[in-house]
Amino acid sequence: MDFDVLTTFLEVAKQGNFSRAGQKVFRSQSAVSAQIHQLEEEYGEKLLDRAGKSVHLTPAGQVLLDYARQMLSLRDESLRAVADQNVTPRGMLAIGVNEATCLYVLPDVFAEYSRLYPAVQINIYRNFSRKIVERIESGVLDAGVVTLPVRSPSLKIHSIFRDRLMVMVSPRHPLAKHADVSVEEIAQHSLIFPKTGYTRQLLDKLFRPHRAQLRVAMELPSVGMIKNFVAAGLGATLISASFAQAEARAGQVTLIPLKGAALWRELGLIYRKDRSLPRAAMAFIALVRQRAAAARAEDKPTGKRPALKEFLMGKGPSLEGVDLTRDGSRRRDNRTPRIGTDEDG
Repeated sequence: MDFDVLTTFLEVAKQGNFSRAGQKVFRSQSAVSAQIHQLEEEYGEKLLDRAGKSVHLTPAGQVLLDYARQMLSLRDESLRAVADQNVTPRGMLAIGVNEATCLYVLPDVFAEYSRLYPAVQINIYRNFSRKIVERIESGVLDAGVVTLPVRSPSLKIHSIFRDRLMVMVSPRHPLAKHADVSVEEIAQHSLIFPKTGYTRQLLDKLFRPHRAQLRVAMELPSVGMIKNFVAAGLGATLISASFAQAEARAGQVTLIPLKGAALWRELGLIYRKDRSLPRAAMAFIALVRQRAAAARAEDKPTGKRPALKEFLMGKGPSLEGVDLTRDGSRRRDNRTPRIGTDEDG
C-alpha cells in the first residue's frame, strides 16, 4: 500500500476536485487522476464518481475514507515511535492551537523549544478549541493549547495562563481618553465583532441586555482584520490584550479596561491521560509547564494565574540539564536532557 496514494485520495475527497487536490499535494491533475485509478485498480471498486469538474465518494470510497485516515494516522504514529527510541527528542511534534494564540502568544515558546530540540519538526494544526480537543481525543495530535474550560475525562488539563479582555478602539475614538469604559458606554458606539469563536460567544452574552440599541458595523473572520479596521476608526471591540500589544505600543490602537467586569480568556495545555506520548511531546509539555510555573511564582504575592508577559519571557530555570518525568515534572541532574516514559498519574 502506497501511503502517498492514500494522501492524494484523502485530499481529493476533501476538495471534491482533482485540480484543487493536485495543488495541495503538489501534483498535476493527470498525476492525481493516475493515482486514484491505481487505487481503484488495487481495490477493484470505483471509489469516486466524476460529474464534470466535481468528484464525489461512492459508497466504497466512503468506506475506504475512514480506513485511509486510520492508516495514515498509524503511519505517523509509527514514525514517531521509532524516532522516539533516541534519548534526545526528535521526529515530529503534532500540536493543536488556534490561529490567534499561535500568532500572538506562542512564537517565543516554539522558538525556545526549537533551540532546545532542533531535531524535532513542529507540525501545527490550526482550528477552534473544540476541534483540537476532538483530534487529541482521537490520538491524531500529541497535545494542544486551547481556551478553557474543557471537560473531557480522557484528557489531562493544565491551566497555563489567562489573558485579559480589554476594549480596543482607535486613538481618535471618543472613548480613547477614558480610564475605563462600561458595557453601556461601548454599546452606544459602532462595534466590530469576530464572526465566531470564544470572544464572539462572550460578546453576544455581554451585550445581550443592550441588543435593541446595538450597532454591529462589521463581523470579521480574523483578529488581524479586526485590529486593522479598529485602527482605521470603523468601530470598537473587545480583544485579548496579548493579541494587540504590538499595535497598542505603536499607538495604532488604544486598549481600555472594562469597567465593572473583569473578563479573562484562560488558556490550558491538554493531552491524553492514557496515551504514551513521544519524547518530543513530553519535552514541549514540560517546557510550557515550566514557563507557567515560573510565571505563577512571579505572581504569587497577588495570587494571580500566570501572566502573559512572564509566561512569554520564560522566567525561571532553564530546561537544559533537566530530566523530565512522564507527567512533565522535572528531576534535575547533570545528564543530557531525557524524557521519561512512566505512565502519567
